[in-house]
Amino acid sequence: MRIQLGVERVLSSPALDGKRVGIVCNPASVDGELRHVADRLASHAGARLAALFGPQHGLGSDVQENMIETGHGQDARRQVPVYSLYSDTREPTADMLRGLDVLIIDLQDVGTRIYTYIYTMANCLIAARKHGVKAVVCDRPNPIGGIDVEGPMLVRGFESFVGQYPIPMRHGMTIGELARLFNEHFGIAAPLEVIAMKGWRRDMYHDAAGVGWVMPSPNMPTLETAIVYPGTVLFEGTSVSEGRGTTRPFELVGAPGIVAEQFADDMNRRSLPGVLFRPAAFEPTFHKHAKQGCGGCQIHVRDRRTFRPVVTGVALIAAFRAADPDRFRWRDPPYEYEHEKLPFDILAGSSELREQIEGGRSAEEIARSWEPGVEEFLKLRARFLMYS
Repeated sequence: MRIQLGVERVLSSPALDGKRVGIVCNPASVDGELRHVADRLASHAGARLAALFGPQHGLGSDVQENMIETGHGQDARRQVPVYSLYSDTREPTADMLRGLDVLIIDLQDVGTRIYTYIYTMANCLIAARKHGVKAVVCDRPNPIGGIDVEGPMLVRGFESFVGQYPIPMRHGMTIGELARLFNEHFGIAAPLEVIAMKGWRRDMYHDAAGVGWVMPSPNMPTLETAIVYPGTVLFEGTSVSEGRGTTRPFELVGAPGIVAEQFADDMNRRSLPGVLFRPAAFEPTFHKHAKQGCGGCQIHVRDRRTFRPVVTGVALIAAFRAADPDRFRWRDPPYEYEHEKLPFDILAGSSELREQIEGGRSAEEIARSWEPGVEEFLKLRARFLMYS
């Protein structure tokens, strides 16, 4: 048996009858039979699909890189306007929302603070409050489960489009639960309804939910990518390739001049829980080190329950820095429209993690420094959890 998604519940109810509806979606916005929700809305007997809104990477999720904006347009199939929320605006404008009765947000998150769809959702809630439109967030699984929470908290002053609110790197919440947290605790105060899933449990990874995996963004091809992503996304702030331009982004990490076998042996000697590192050589077709040979490893998660992706990512970064200190670099700005702070600090949520790595602190010692912030967050998030 599979779970019932929030969007399936709202589409099978009379809640949208007589309403002009806009929907924030992308190719991963499908039902359990892999039918796109915009098509289901377009053929809805009682509702009228009036507008489509696309997040970062575009409505078709076909734009690869950060800071490459997508334009507005017209959907030829459904004959409605398409508005980009990664363009001249991150927030729906009054003109975009004019005439809508309901704005549905149906986006697949991946359980990591820096994934921008949760901030597109938050910005839609802000716009809904400003312009008097009801917002409906249709819940979807957190693909890496809803139990484990890990990583540094975002510190005030380091907000960006990859981190608007102080939450840990791996937050362990669904997008619907985050909507409630953002709306109530962080004071958005939009007219919001969250449509819960039926049958989802906190211990479920995406492959236990019975719904198909559709890439939510161009470099999130598999569930395995999402599992390692809370740690290896930090490589975006370094000179080391995070595997963009390969068929295994975020699972392959490496750089020119690194001896793969030596590097993987070093990582395996650390006995990090739930993971093995296989020597890997690769040549990215684009992005960092395009058309150059890179050495490093592929991350193979052997036990999801004990694997700690953020600790693993920190250990890998420290190892690459130690393996080639002359060539390792923290990436220079800009990154996600931040032109002053280092991209790594924006990703980590403060400068502290970078300073800890530079100071030679071990990954385990660094992880212990996160514990007070994580404990406080666990108390806060308990008020907004919707599933057991």
